[in-house]
Amino acid sequence: MTQITTSLGNSRQAVDRALADMAQTHILRRIWDKDHTVWKPASTEITNRLGWLDIAAKMERQLPALKRLAEKALGDGFEDVVLLGMGGSSLAPHVFSRTFPTSGLKLAVLDSTSPEAVLACARSHDLAHTLFIVATKSGSTAETLSFFKFFYNHVLEITGAERAGEHFIAITDPGSKLAALAVRLGFRDTLLNDPDIGGRYSVLSYFGLVPAALMGIDVALLVDRALDMVDACGPDIATIGNPAAQLGAAMGELALNGRDKITFALSPGIASFGDWVEQLIAESLGKDNKGILPVVGEDIGPPEVYGADRFFAYLRLEGDTTYDGRIQTLESAGHPVIRLSLRDTYDLGQQFFLWELATAVAAERLAVNPFDQPNVEAAKVLARKMIGEYTDTGELPASPALPPSPERLHNFLAAARPGDYIAIQVYLPPGLETDSALKTLRLQLRDRYRLATTVGYGPRFLHSTGQLHKGDAGNGLFIQLIVDTGADVPIPDEAGADESAISFGVLIKAQALGDWQALRDAGRRVVRFDLGTDVADGLAALL
Repeated sequence: MTQITTSLGNSRQAVDRALADMAQTHILRRIWDKDHTVWKPASTEITNRLGWLDIAAKMERQLPALKRLAEKALGDGFEDVVLLGMGGSSLAPHVFSRTFPTSGLKLAVLDSTSPEAVLACARSHDLAHTLFIVATKSGSTAETLSFFKFFYNHVLEITGAERAGEHFIAITDPGSKLAALAVRLGFRDTLLNDPDIGGRYSVLSYFGLVPAALMGIDVALLVDRALDMVDACGPDIATIGNPAAQLGAAMGELALNGRDKITFALSPGIASFGDWVEQLIAESLGKDNKGILPVVGEDIGPPEVYGADRFFAYLRLEGDTTYDGRIQTLESAGHPVIRLSLRDTYDLGQQFFLWELATAVAAERLAVNPFDQPNVEAAKVLARKMIGEYTDTGELPASPALPPSPERLHNFLAAARPGDYIAIQVYLPPGLETDSALKTLRLQLRDRYRLATTVGYGPRFLHSTGQLHKGDAGNGLFIQLIVDTGADVPIPDEAGADESAISFGVLIKAQALGDWQALRDAGRRVVRFDLGTDVADGLAALL
């Protein structure tokens, strides 16, 4: 079982009081009883979002079917599987693909609308031997369906209409547009998820376990570890000894005491877990002018580069000492630290459930609904408006963008206040060279301004941290980076048709514009840099 130890400094008494209060008001029992009044008087988007509490036990009964699905895919000659999805549908598979070895199909995740990313995915796979998972809860996610139509048309050219559908699996809610489409086009399989689970809480449902099974991961062991944590956090476990109560109370009370930025130190073998937990925390808690900012991928530095708004979560694999010394130094300097010890990578099954329930507990302390996302739609609506203007006029709306330079960047950040954070929003093709340059940039900014830094690739972050950016107290400084490399890929209007009204290049530009406008409408501080036609040169000009 995952071991949790905490060093909370002068916040210890507040956390102890919170645990006592939660015990007196039976918070954990009420959560397990699916009592919406834990969070809000009205049941809207709460009572129909609690299916994750018992999904691990339900999925245990589906494991033989998942094993047969994986065996048949291998037997039919498939070698690769590509997950087409966004946000909650893609982040758990992203963790699995980067954490576990493959003994089945090799898994890749496409969650970028950058034309270069789409083309790179197509060129790096033999589509005749590639299976695609089309994953969207609503069945209508624009990015996911755009990916699907593009790849369906390419598979169609190879296999013909009678066999193209065999290359696709749908994961969606019952009655969705995708479910009907999968029937019409003869998908290999359609897996209907529990509709009472939101995307960011879906890792232990079909959305996470189907890609894991196709990879050859021991899904039974992963679920068994999750069930161990379910038992440890059950309604009959005393609050003081309940891991989720301890973690959630610490998260909530530290945030209320001004330490509202949880910075993750993760053993290298589980580093990608940060991308999943980032969405869970940011989208669940960043609303109603409140929030906890998850900081992932930011190298752990010395105490002097951190302000008094930080606390640290250290997830350590047994035998790994990468961050032991640095975390001990931070603790000795007075920064609160929460340590979680994992035996091996399969203990991530425990971590998934632990952080889900702890986040729900923290939401009770902050008095927010952890299951809605009231500010996410703003950027989507504006992006659709931009696309509508493009289809009417052939051009996207103009918006101000600056050439990159250190002086312009620092002039913008001169408005920073203690307790702010810097969010670098990257509408660029993902890549290792870009990752490295962004890492250098964010560390320079952290060390100069002593502010938390985050990096998110668009449009993926719109489905995760985008909610926090527009729903928290407004202490973010947003740096949007755009580029025009000239590459583009048309998006078919319909699967199997050649007509195309817009391209992926237009889509990602509209998404960047929509997000920029949504931030401005929310009164956020935002600057836009146009890196020109070369990502590397543009980023170098900022450094």
